[in-house]
Amino acid sequence: MKPKTPLLTVDCVVFDRHDRLLLIQRRNPPFTGAYALPGGFVDVGETVEQAALRELHEEAGIEGKILRLIGVYSDPKRDPRGHTASTAFLVRPKSTKVAGGDDAASAAFIEGWRKMKLAFDHTKIVADALKVRG
Repeated sequence: MKPKTPLLTVDCVVFDRHDRLLLIQRRNPPFTGAYALPGGFVDVGETVEQAALRELHEEAGIEGKILRLIGVYSDPKRDPRGHTASTAFLVRPKSTKVAGGDDAASAAFIEGWRKMKLAFDHTKIVADALKVRG
């Protein structure tokens, strides 16, 4: 019998050279229309690093390079759909010409991100990213 465990997800924190933060606007529930970090569920057969870069490409249309691990976020209440555990990465973009796709209605590098309330626990993830960014 397989154990019942949280679903595994990833999130990407991506800043451009002007310190703007890459955010997507969610197309689907939960948090439809809210701003969030690019990310999503890890597929069977891929690493969390591969999933992060795949989700970045699917949701924002860009490639990136993982710089470092920010942390693991596993609060059982972080996602209203059920218990998820997310591995979050700081990622350097290879381009800043983004386009929303997949679960993202839109994607953009946002200048005023510090004043925004983000979906899920993404505000905390960004705060932690700023601490490890150096």
